[in-house]
Amino acid sequence: MERKVNLKDVARDADVSLSTASHALNGTAPLTIEVRERVLNSAKRLGYLERRRKRATIAALRVLLLAIPDDAAPQSDLNLVSWTILNGLRKECERRGIRTVPFVSTGRRIDGNQVRQIALSERADGIVILNDDQPELIRSLASAGMPVVIINGEDPAMLVDTVTPENRFGARLAIEHLLALGHRRILHLTWKGRTTIQRRYDGFSDAFLAAQLPILDGMILEAEGYEPRHGEAAINALLDQDPEMRGATAIFCAADNLALGCLKALADRDIRVPEAISVLGFDDIVRGEFSRPPLSTISVPADRLGAAALSLIEQRLIANDPQRPAHRLELGCHLVLRGSIASPR
Repeated sequence: MERKVNLKDVARDADVSLSTASHALNGTAPLTIEVRERVLNSAKRLGYLERRRKRATIAALRVLLLAIPDDAAPQSDLNLVSWTILNGLRKECERRGIRTVPFVSTGRRIDGNQVRQIALSERADGIVILNDDQPELIRSLASAGMPVVIINGEDPAMLVDTVTPENRFGARLAIEHLLALGHRRILHLTWKGRTTIQRRYDGFSDAFLAAQLPILDGMILEAEGYEPRHGEAAINALLDQDPEMRGATAIFCAADNLALGCLKALADRDIRVPEAISVLGFDDIVRGEFSRPPLSTISVPADRLGAAALSLIEQRLIANDPQRPAHRLELGCHLVLRGSIASPR
């Protein structure tokens, strides 16, 4: 009877210690890419890898293609959420010994054909897409023959796996808190963003419906974009048109960037926050802690999204099942109270 290959055999063949072999196969310690690949290659050649895969106990992700739109690539105050996501993903890849191949698009839209070609040439085991969920891209990557995960985006067709914060629940949580404080006329400052931003409007509506309160006309204010200057311009335009701001006692902003611009516009008009009006953001970027007053917000687990995406890819590699349905994973958010909200006067 043929003896089963064990971990000691793999360690001996790869010329590493038993603990190093274990860490390489389980992704439980930072190792060099060369060491991890040597262990995985030995495990594969000896048949150990396939046996462990069948028992779903091995992390088989070695090379990851990371595709990001060009506006998320340069680090700035405007894309702190994207950079927090990317930094969390980078750290997790380092911890697991995963080699990352970055691809930055030439515009805000990622080309699916380019991504597929690079993934094949680099022999990637999986693909991660950040901040782009256009249907054409999803359809192109769904037939790539390897696991694909979109971070901070949605796929209504459920062709690929996705990981997002729970945008809808987070927004509902925000509005429920404002309603509990006594606010009824709540202005929602938003912009024509992707589905993730639309979910924040959905949560805004959900809270009113759950409280059996009407969503009042004229309480949705659209900015041209998500940058602070866009929020500032939208609030200034509203104040020029209606100094009473449609009777709003609170403003819920679909992003902290918008909220920061909102605070500036209000301060320039000597409208005190939260005495005259409350302001609540969404994202929990660092700048919000140092605004005047400090910004209350919905905290998003941006630093955890990358690890969740890697786990989805590894689960799909382990399952090796073409019929495995797409997974939509949403991570919970929570309310952070600082100084920008209070009960209405």
